[in-house]
Amino acid sequence: MRETSDEPDRLPSAPHPRETLALVGHAARERIFLEALTSGRMHHAWLLGGPEGIGKASFAYRAARFLLAGGDPQARAARSADLAMPEADPAVRRVMAQSHPDLHVLRRIPKQDGKGYTSNIPVDAVRRVIDRFGASAAEGGWRVCIVDSAEDMDRPAANALLKLLEEPPPRALFLIVAHAPGRMLPTIRSRCRLMTFEPLAEADVAQAGRLALERMGMPFDGSALAQAARLSEGSVRRALTYVDPQTLALVEAVRARLDALPQIDLSALIALAEDVAGKAGERDFTVMIETVQGWISDHLHAHAAGGPGRLAPLAEVWEKLRAAAREAETYNLDRRPLVMTLFHDLSSAVSRSRAA
Repeated sequence: MRETSDEPDRLPSAPHPRETLALVGHAARERIFLEALTSGRMHHAWLLGGPEGIGKASFAYRAARFLLAGGDPQARAARSADLAMPEADPAVRRVMAQSHPDLHVLRRIPKQDGKGYTSNIPVDAVRRVIDRFGASAAEGGWRVCIVDSAEDMDRPAANALLKLLEEPPPRALFLIVAHAPGRMLPTIRSRCRLMTFEPLAEADVAQAGRLALERMGMPFDGSALAQAARLSEGSVRRALTYVDPQTLALVEAVRARLDALPQIDLSALIALAEDVAGKAGERDFTVMIETVQGWISDHLHAHAAGGPGRLAPLAEVWEKLRAAAREAETYNLDRRPLVMTLFHDLSSAVSRSRAA
């Protein structure tokens, strides 16, 4: 298994989005952003919506680097085909080093006791950004705030951000990463321009995964990466996780249990629960949750024409799973009962869905 990340929004042993200079599969979205900047009618807040791990945060940092680099960004946009900036640019280097004074990032932070991360973006962090946006830009140009992600904001944090979105200062840009934009406060959504990101094609996932692994100087097996891309559901993040042989084996084992539903092999389920228990199983637990979520998503899309009665049982388990997984992380709960309950809930949901 890969080592634990020292940042809540970094995939272990992979480049952070602020360090990812290449962006695969989203050229059309880059052109939309460049056109808005060139026109002089840049919206102050963009909601970057779509499934997790497909490049939304990488796009946000890429746009931030483009705006914060020296010179006139509007003139640069008029002559640019994409948002790429050279790694040698001083602003690019400072963004990568988290030292640019005009880039503010809202994300979960380490707990005071050093054990894990906060379950939400603290409202105090949002208020600090508000204070900084109340002063002049350190370098006299644009200021950028990246929220990664909207799902990590609780109601107080979201309301605090809303106040800033309602009265933004000049040349301020907010890039809000949202894995499920529909769950955001309607008042925030209404003040943003939505840019929807779609899951990547399998070939694009493989290419982006290769670039990421090469950037990290990590050896990899091309066939393993191709298999990971096939199972990734369009997510580079997921493919980079699955390229590890042990992780790939776990994904295939979980999917086998899921595909057998509503039947449950109790001994195999108990073994799976033991595998993801304890400190050593933290990463495997996350992989299991992502695999289950992907499987549920596939079924919801496949049976979308079946009506609410067909979809509701699995949708209910989806919501319950999200809450239970976050609670297990926050309070360091025993994950074995959660796994057992999850699969029994899924078994019931599959039965009810088929009967509808």
